[in-house]
Amino acid sequence: MPSTMKGPAIFLAQFAGDAAPFNTLKSITSWAGSLGYKGVQIPTPDARLFDLQKAATSKTYCDEIKGICAEAGVEITELSTHLQGQLVAVHPAYDAQFDAFAPVSVHGKPKERQQWAVEQMRLGAKASQNLGLKACVSFTGSLAFPYLYPWPQRPAGLIEEAFTELGKRWRPILDAYDDAGVDLCFELHPGEDAFDGVTFEMLLDAVGGHKRCNINYDPSHFLLQQLDYLAFIDIYHERIKAFHVKDAEFNPTGRQGVYSGYQGWLNRAGRFRSLGDGQVDFTGIFSKLAQYGYDSWAVLEWECCLKHPEDGAAEGAPFIEGHIIRVTEKAFDDFAGGTSDRKTLRAMMGLE
Repeated sequence: MPSTMKGPAIFLAQFAGDAAPFNTLKSITSWAGSLGYKGVQIPTPDARLFDLQKAATSKTYCDEIKGICAEAGVEITELSTHLQGQLVAVHPAYDAQFDAFAPVSVHGKPKERQQWAVEQMRLGAKASQNLGLKACVSFTGSLAFPYLYPWPQRPAGLIEEAFTELGKRWRPILDAYDDAGVDLCFELHPGEDAFDGVTFEMLLDAVGGHKRCNINYDPSHFLLQQLDYLAFIDIYHERIKAFHVKDAEFNPTGRQGVYSGYQGWLNRAGRFRSLGDGQVDFTGIFSKLAQYGYDSWAVLEWECCLKHPEDGAAEGAPFIEGHIIRVTEKAFDDFAGGTSDRKTLRAMMGLE
């Protein structure tokens, strides 16, 4: 039977805060439900909303979490382990910046921080299983990204060695997700070693084509790279198991282009925008995903450089709902059809 994707849903990470209604799972899911969202993607590092350790060890706690969401009229789409996944592989150039993603006890201790991140990822697999989820979204981390531009000339084998090491780190984690029956969906994102189709293929090769190594599709990052994000779906649709609905715009000038001249988000040629305010062809995207039978969630990720987040959230639910295609169960010309057999077919071509 044809499959229709689920939604609208919303990623809670950019909205969680210390003030109500964004400071507890109960209140933030009620807020999301009131806006028309049917699902929520939960950031696992945010203790105000979720206890990853408890979710990995207690089905009772998971039932309580699902109950809170159900009371608000929403269900959990996926758990997000983006920050922990980032720390599975960190180039020394980024050590100080990424320490903020980890507990103070491992700050300044790269090996201990990496071990903590790996354990967090394993907890994410078990927690997802306990919640009955099919996918978890994350980042790959990066060892090679500082060498993105090939100047100065890269030593032969540098990138290959980086992806070999990345594969060694992720393979056992992916095995844990396979044991849990959960797909691990990497958001292909600049700053990660897997940031486009080619680099995803390099990661996939490094983990032996692991069936749990999949994609969280986010077109905003592809538009800012000037990548053909519709053709990407044609190529990688079998690996797309999650979907962030996020808009962006790219407005190059005589002064800056893709690299955006070290400017802040407001002054960059490439900027994230609220849904409908950017340049992403969502009609094309939703059509492509429907064509290939994508049946998981369409999840708003809000990161606009201009619009207030609450306005972006309020506009996001009807935007996504209006783009979801209810997939037809029959062809438009079925009414004109008839029965056929080989003899009839051959006769139509003058062969009988």
